[in-house]
Amino acid sequence: MQDIRKVEIIIDTFHVQDALDILDQVKVSGYTVIKDTSGKGDRGIYCSDLDCNFTSSYIMTVCINEKQLDLLVELITPLLKKVGGMCLVGDAKWVIH
Repeated sequence: MQDIRKVEIIIDTFHVQDALDILDQVKVSGYTVIKDTSGKGDRGIYCSDLDCNFTSSYIMTVCINEKQLDLLVELITPLLKKVGGMCLVGDAKWVIH
């Protein structure tokens, strides 16, 4: 197993491509995108129902070192300040197969 940093990004669907462009800049090894997630945050309720204003997407990826993570945080923070959403970082172990 390899120690990694797990990164979870929740962002408005309209800005998913902006977040993915940042992940490409940082050269993460891959990511998973789950569209049409719902929940409630400091900017209100996010859902894909007809009576809601926004839908959100969930992006999960990993960073293999602190330099990569630091660059990702530096680049994603201005986007999140502008459009809302969140970025969570935690420790994880990658099962290498």
